[in-house]
Amino acid sequence: MTEAPPLARDGDVTDSAAAAGRADGSPAAGSSGPLGRLGIWTVRHGRAVTIAWLVIVVVLGVFAPRVEKTLSGAGWQANGSESVQVRERAGAEFAGANSAALMVVVRTTEAVTGPVGQEAIAAASALLQADPRVRAVGQPQIAPDGHTAVLLGGAAASTSDMVRAADDLEQPLRALNGPGVTVSLTGASGMWADFNRANLEAMLHSELISWPVTLAILVLAFGSLVAAGLPLLLTLAGLVAAAGSLTLLAELFDVSIWAMNFAMMFALALGIDYALFMVVRFRNARFGRGADPVAAVAETMDTAGKAVAFSGLTVLASLSAVMLVPSPAFRSMAAGIMLAVVFVLAASLTLLPPLLARLGDRVNAAALPWVRQGEHRSARFTRWGERLWRRPARYGLTAFILLAALAAPVIGLRTGMPSITVVPPDASSRVGYTHVAQAFGPGAPGALQVIAPAEELGQVERVLAADPGIAHVSPALVSADERDVLVQATPTVDPSDPALSAVLDRLRATLPPAALVGGAAAENLDLHQLLSDRTPLVLAAVLVMGFLLLLVVLAAPLAAALGVLTNLLATGAAFGVARLVFADGHGADLLGFTPQGFLDAWGPIFFFAMIFAIAMDYTVFLLASAKEHWERSGDAREAVVGGLAHSGRVIFAAAAVMVAVFFTFALSGPLPPKEMGIILGVAVLLDAALVRLVLLPVLLRLAGPAAWHSPAWLRRVLPRITFAH
Repeated sequence: MTEAPPLARDGDVTDSAAAAGRADGSPAAGSSGPLGRLGIWTVRHGRAVTIAWLVIVVVLGVFAPRVEKTLSGAGWQANGSESVQVRERAGAEFAGANSAALMVVVRTTEAVTGPVGQEAIAAASALLQADPRVRAVGQPQIAPDGHTAVLLGGAAASTSDMVRAADDLEQPLRALNGPGVTVSLTGASGMWADFNRANLEAMLHSELISWPVTLAILVLAFGSLVAAGLPLLLTLAGLVAAAGSLTLLAELFDVSIWAMNFAMMFALALGIDYALFMVVRFRNARFGRGADPVAAVAETMDTAGKAVAFSGLTVLASLSAVMLVPSPAFRSMAAGIMLAVVFVLAASLTLLPPLLARLGDRVNAAALPWVRQGEHRSARFTRWGERLWRRPARYGLTAFILLAALAAPVIGLRTGMPSITVVPPDASSRVGYTHVAQAFGPGAPGALQVIAPAEELGQVERVLAADPGIAHVSPALVSADERDVLVQATPTVDPSDPALSAVLDRLRATLPPAALVGGAAAENLDLHQLLSDRTPLVLAAVLVMGFLLLLVVLAAPLAAALGVLTNLLATGAAFGVARLVFADGHGADLLGFTPQGFLDAWGPIFFFAMIFAIAMDYTVFLLASAKEHWERSGDAREAVVGGLAHSGRVIFAAAAVMVAVFFTFALSGPLPPKEMGIILGVAVLLDAALVRLVLLPVLLRLAGPAAWHSPAWLRRVLPRITFAH
């Protein structure tokens, strides 16, 4: 590609000495904006800044290796719900016989009461009793088939600690397997231990695949090995700092292991985005116009750095909306991503500028033959912008129809909590689950627990016995003070069957008012209901905060609204594809999974926030570049064409990296990483290819100067933010 001649506008740094106002050729602090002055300061104090970052990375890096063992495997609950109250009371009043208790299943080919079975039961009981997180081990419950026994190890610790206990005990219990006997650990704690382990292994495997792919794309995008290495450096710094911070945070609060998984992914994706945008701008200033390294850093920070800063704020705002869901897992996952974003953003704005200035011309070291060092205004994207300007209806309508068609399946999208099928078939929890279901009935793995005053036991048992959704009622347990009773009721259906929700609602309506219904299956249903109730609130919060931040950045209501609405369309299209793949099963054989008939309930809220955050990233890049050209020229055509010419290649390259990273998760074994990889990958692909590079420029073209109109009253209340340098 050949470089289009740079626009000669007021404020361009065309001669470093003239622009500088200093004898050494570096820019005077007063001639730059706040971020430009920050860039100059970091360059002048480069050694101190670099040492400070090294200290941060080393100190937090000491704690980083402990992150996997420190973070929690639980937290998937609706705080304050009836089922959580039952779990807490069952743990305190009934010797830990709650949903977090450890369930050990002994299965024998001969009678489980024979020597082989009894030896396995005794050994399993000893292992449970030796663990301080187990309060007491109950008498084995023998199934009617005579070949299956279940031991319950009461929970003496938090749900997170019980998941860790399950993780620690699984292998010792497996070691009891032998000829004619199988010992497996199941129950909610066992399932979450296997679930988290499988997902962690899958995500680490995906990360190993994505890093070399990412490096290859970066080399092609930057055209230089040195320049391509800078995003990875920032990402590593952000990852290590975030991992160490999460480890320390976990000493105070339960932090889900998924927080680290998502933090790794976002640090990689956003670190590349931010570094790509800033390095391209630095090379344009340094090689395209001959600015000295310090002046080039100042220009980079005042333009690309400003866009990066506001992009980071929009990402943080979008993710903060997830905090509206009162669930520890959700809040800690959002906090983990936000920590990673903060560290990557801080490194981009403080560590990257002095590195660029120190590298200077060496930023293009080991360059590929076709690289043009000062190329910033892409001739190819200039031609594309001019084509969109000439024929907006043809391209805009095509993009809109494609997005609308893909978004249509969202209507009728069903959600549900993950079933046992999300763990590998050979996982201990799934093996034990199958044995329990075969021996005690399909509803046994998800038995409901009812806690009621002792004087209401008779009425509770009558209601349970009369309900058509209950197959069996166990004898009641009495609390130590004899005030309360706990009754376990086995449903007629599998815990993942949608019919169980109706059974739970019916029992809560017909049991005595003081009775509470819980259990692991009820906790899942309560969380599902909470997510369904909070989804509109979270989505509205994300949209409103996104619009307000864009409004502050652009001071142009119409441009801000167009940015948010197009984000919404791309997000809807991604979820439409998600329904076709994960609920309806199209492509399931190719991707290697069994469809559940629904999308996991945590997907709409969490994936929406993540997709919107990433989409806002590209939106800010494009609209900031377009506004820069509008401020310089006052010409709507130059805003659209120039904005695409200067940001299109960066958006295209950054999206290519993200799509490659996300799609590697589709290769993972368990279902949740596949959902995440496909949904986020499709979202980024559609957002970059159809929204940022087609639909939004077309809408700006149709809006003309009105897109950038800023009412006088709005200018009086908003800070003055400019992007023209």
